[in-house]
Amino acid sequence: MALDSGQIEPLEGSSHIVLASSSPWRQRILLDAGIRCMAVASGVNESEITGDSPRDVARNRAGAKALAVARQFPDALVIGADQVVHLDDEPIGKPRSAADWMQRLRAFRGRTHLLTTAVALVGGGVPEEHFSVDSRVRFRADVSDEELAAYIAHGEAQGCAGGYMVEQRGVWLIEAIDGDWTNVVGMPIFHLVGRLRCRGFRLHADGLGRVAGVQTTGGSSSA
Repeated sequence: MALDSGQIEPLEGSSHIVLASSSPWRQRILLDAGIRCMAVASGVNESEITGDSPRDVARNRAGAKALAVARQFPDALVIGADQVVHLDDEPIGKPRSAADWMQRLRAFRGRTHLLTTAVALVGGGVPEEHFSVDSRVRFRADVSDEELAAYIAHGEAQGCAGGYMVEQRGVWLIEAIDGDWTNVVGMPIFHLVGRLRCRGFRLHADGLGRVAGVQTTGGSSSA
């Protein structure tokens, strides 16, 4: 997928937006919403960041990514995001091997698990803000081991939390999603747009712009 990620396009006002992620899917969601941004990998080692719950893990990792990139772009509004898949309140990370991958997908079969995306907004002249969004994903009960093996062999979700992607062949594994589809893809765009509107951003004919004089506040919340 070709993305126009080489240049930062300034918004109306003094700030621009930087996505603290190398994910083409997250950047595509932002670009499709008219949010022009540069995508920059944070370099954060996710495995070293933990928390008391799966949601805390996602929040801490999203914050760490945003802060790392904000040091490089002190005048930008930096968006960091992290996903955690959890089953029975246990986080299910990225597959470590084909055998581990198969075990994870088998555990999902016929069951509903929770997917949490945490988002951190850092910089841009306003206080730091965090929020998280949950979606429930139900896997099909009739998916065979052969289908799971074929999906693993294709390799599309090697680096994805939980070991699957809803954007591509992973749809063959999933029966239903309860919640925001974009949250499962990796960026809960409806909630993010709400936060950006609170910060004074509005849609214009040529993309996103900022309205002067809007009072903003930071904080944390979950949805």
